[in-house]
Amino acid sequence: MVIASVTWELSLPGCSSLKEKRSVLRSLRDRLRNKFNVSVAETAFQDAHERAQLTVALVASDGRFAESVLNKVDRFVECNGEALIISVRRGIH
Repeated sequence: MVIASVTWELSLPGCSSLKEKRSVLRSLRDRLRNKFNVSVAETAFQDAHERAQLTVALVASDGRFAESVLNKVDRFVECNGEALIISVRRGIH
């Protein structure tokens, strides 16, 4: 069994309130959950308007499958027009 995670530090340009930020993150979080069947949480910067940290975690029976899902999830977040990736941290255990 493999536990894999990826954490992004995101810039959210144009978000002038926490309400706007929550809307952007909720949309991204829901799409990630529905499309990839992964767990998603906002893990830092909850009180900052234009910054966020989002973490995705998944459990898989095979490391190659987990790596494949992480790659797809990463590309999906990269292509999201509302959030810009500042940094990425991955882990497979």
